[in-house]
Amino acid sequence: MDVMRTNRRVLTAREAALDALVAVEAQGAYSNLALHRVLPRTSPRDKALVTELVYGTLKRQNTLDWFLARLLTRPLAELALWVKVLLRLSLYQLYYLTRVPSHAVVYEAVEIAKRRGHKGIAALVNGVLRRAVREGKQPLVSPDLPELARKALELSHPEALIARWEDVYGPEETRAMCEANNKPAPVAVRVNPLKGSREEVAAHLAAEGWASVPSPLSPDGLRITGGPDNIVRSVSYRAGYVTVQDESSMLAARLLDPLPGTRVLDLCAAPGGKATHLAERMGNRGEVVAVDDHAHKIPLIAENAARLGLTIVRPVCADGREAGERWPEAFDAVLLDAPCSGYGVIRRRPEIKWRKTDVDVEALVPLQRELLEAAARALKPGGVLVYSTCTVEPRENGEQIRAFLADHPEMEPDPSGVAARLAAVADRVDPETGSVQLLPHHFGSDGFFLARLRKRGERR
Repeated sequence: MDVMRTNRRVLTAREAALDALVAVEAQGAYSNLALHRVLPRTSPRDKALVTELVYGTLKRQNTLDWFLARLLTRPLAELALWVKVLLRLSLYQLYYLTRVPSHAVVYEAVEIAKRRGHKGIAALVNGVLRRAVREGKQPLVSPDLPELARKALELSHPEALIARWEDVYGPEETRAMCEANNKPAPVAVRVNPLKGSREEVAAHLAAEGWASVPSPLSPDGLRITGGPDNIVRSVSYRAGYVTVQDESSMLAARLLDPLPGTRVLDLCAAPGGKATHLAERMGNRGEVVAVDDHAHKIPLIAENAARLGLTIVRPVCADGREAGERWPEAFDAVLLDAPCSGYGVIRRRPEIKWRKTDVDVEALVPLQRELLEAAARALKPGGVLVYSTCTVEPRENGEQIRAFLADHPEMEPDPSGVAARLAAVADRVDPETGSVQLLPHHFGSDGFFLARLRKRGERR
């Protein structure tokens, strides 16, 4: 039976999680979008549990499959996808969620199996989970496994990714990064300075029941530590006082630091988080041309600008690679937040670590280079270009910038400009590329790369 064929009754937390997880694996859906589709069909009290089940099961997927294979009497590959996913999310609860009663986990899983399958499947689910309960706490990964295989299971990451990161960052940094990826992603908001100071906006949020602390990384950010619901339902959000954005991502507009009254280009701009940040920092004076090649995303940029009370953001649907020909040397500053592998946001989209491969990275590098070339051509002499990604892969980051600078003598790194504008990371600046690489465990924010370059010549 197709697991997605359900009527419109309210789903239990485990049913909703099952539907979302099957959509992620069978249809290639993004976890956050799959969640958004099922959450409206659950009761308000279950939404947090559904979210935990979906993200937690995805984060621990390879480890859960290893546990599951030990409990089965048949090969894991022989199970129907929805049955495998049901067993995965059930084991996640038994092994990782200590507050969930084991009898409730087993009962609910068996009931789901009865409704969506047949008696044989229900008996299988019941037998596997009761065996897991009898064996007690989470089993230890066998010390007899090869070292890389053991690390992959202990840290719940693919072997290839761990091997790559250890080669780049070393074993200790890699372990810290993987452990950070398995933790819940914090919620952060960017304060709109046109509406009030960070302290004033924090007070507005507090009056609505939202607790927050100043971001240790971004002077524009607040880290939400508690609240009644989703922050986007707050009055402060609807009134344009805040924008939901990761703290690392907030650094891009601060690093570009455009002056009021200037003309700025934001490439790959949808849904408009950084374009609106640029406009806020410009005091809503000048022009921000926000370019994206996805026509259906252009209205999102306009909607975000309108919510924040910004009038200088001009959304344009265009191929960013053609920006140099369309606007030759037309902008005082350019922000390129390039398409990337996304390895820095695994906490938010854990399916990335199971989907992305080295082939995907290699395919992105030339696209990023084309966009960099276009950004440089659209920049006036004396202007500033900021290149950013939400990944930790050097081929997309430091190596990309080194190769670009080697081929473009008119461009130079600006490490002192980075240090002056990003005080929290001033000690991490690479002078050769004018860049900084943040890893998820450095500040509890997304893994992020930022480089600030300047085009030689006099401003005009």
